[in-house]
Amino acid sequence: MIPIKIFDTTLRDGEQSPGASMNIEEKIQIALQLEKLGVDIIEAGFAAASPGDFEAISRISSIVKNSTICSLARAVQNDIKAAGEAIKEAPKRRIHTFIATSPIHMQYKLKMSPDEVVKRAVEAVAYAKTFCEDVEFSCEDAGRSDIGFLKEILDAVIEVGANTLNIPDTVGYRLPHEMGAMIKELSEFVNDRAIISVHCHNDLGLAVANTLECVVNGARQVECTINGLGERAGNAALEEIVMAIKTRADYFAPIVTNINFKEIYPTSRLVASVTGIEPQPNKAIVGKNAFAHESGIHQDGVLKHQETYEIINAKDIGLDKNSIVLGKHSGRHAFKDKLSTLGYSLTEDEINEAFTRFKILCDKKKEIFDDDIRALVAEEIVKIPQIFELVTLQLSDCVPGGVPSAAVTIRHDDKETTDAAIGNGTMDAVFKVIDRVCGVNGELKDYKVEAVTQGKDALAKVVVKVAFDESKPAVMGHGLSVDTMLATAKAYIGALNNYMHMKEGLRMKGLEKKGI
Repeated sequence: MIPIKIFDTTLRDGEQSPGASMNIEEKIQIALQLEKLGVDIIEAGFAAASPGDFEAISRISSIVKNSTICSLARAVQNDIKAAGEAIKEAPKRRIHTFIATSPIHMQYKLKMSPDEVVKRAVEAVAYAKTFCEDVEFSCEDAGRSDIGFLKEILDAVIEVGANTLNIPDTVGYRLPHEMGAMIKELSEFVNDRAIISVHCHNDLGLAVANTLECVVNGARQVECTINGLGERAGNAALEEIVMAIKTRADYFAPIVTNINFKEIYPTSRLVASVTGIEPQPNKAIVGKNAFAHESGIHQDGVLKHQETYEIINAKDIGLDKNSIVLGKHSGRHAFKDKLSTLGYSLTEDEINEAFTRFKILCDKKKEIFDDDIRALVAEEIVKIPQIFELVTLQLSDCVPGGVPSAAVTIRHDDKETTDAAIGNGTMDAVFKVIDRVCGVNGELKDYKVEAVTQGKDALAKVVVKVAFDESKPAVMGHGLSVDTMLATAKAYIGALNNYMHMKEGLRMKGLEKKGI
């Protein structure tokens, strides 16, 4: 067997997808799920980018035991030092440093000569080796770089200890046969002195195809994200790469991965829930329509024999066709058993809290589906401290010519405050009264709502992105309820709690003004 290392960069490159920012607690939960998935290396962030990234990497490093924890760093001493400090508690740790190597990047972005770039790369790798033994070096925009220069710089960084050499198609420019040929030539040049890695972007929709072509031509590490998240059109999707290798073992053997396939769907759902970015319905492997059959001919064939139209068994990736599972008469034991079946391992307190909310949902919703439970649990395990807690929400009747109004009661520091406000619409009234009670002035940047499952009584999942401080990035909040406006209010207060929690956490750790 030839194992391919899976390097997941959902928490770094995936978070750079517009609107996909995550708080520290959410990143920790995703990292733990990636470890459960069997990911070899987790790129937990860019330590020098912000105090929040530094803190998230540090926390993940102290919790995750089986996967290697990696921080990205430019070929700059301060970046590398921050990365080294952030990952120091990880049992397995890596620094990933990079510099651009394409003519257009060297001339216009770096304003450096090729010789200066090689010198900077060598210094960066040598310095990174003082913090950890495992160092990866990336040639940014390798897809548009001269292969002779790539050989020169790779040879130089190998000499000072680079263990993994990453060849990114940073702008998704190359075609599969071009990437394959490049990796084949570089693999033969490097031989067994280091591992060749690839990192393909999806600008032309070729990220997965390019990655697989690189694998058969000598790449022994692939960099990817859950659901294909990432800048612009995204990255190569982890689930597509590993399932292609598994499903077409006749072609890829003896190449294998260490991925626990049954955790693919739960991981996809967690990432979608946290980021608020749902995979497109026709997305391969994890899209809502991936195992749906509309055509009568297809339905007939699948009923007679599954493999007539399905090359992957849904259960192989942890999806049980969204079966109806529990109801209002189900007990705690059955609920706990279902959580275990769905792959969740929760503390007793988390189970108790989730069960309480499950029973409340049962009184409002006739049928409970697996995805309803996944949504409840996802909200529970990424819960942040409730600095402000919504107690009640009351809305005015929407009548023609009427003035929309909202009244809320919010608990803060064990004190309940009730107030009301009018707005240009019901949602505007909700946001205004929350701002008034909490003493903030939030600016809504994004709003998304979707039904978790089917039916008139489906749970509404609302994701908002709100800016509470012009000098700081907008934060996300999540709300879940069978009532869309209640879910909206919960999401808005969730964003506020997220903002307050992050601000207080950084202040307490003295990172707010640190030049990390």
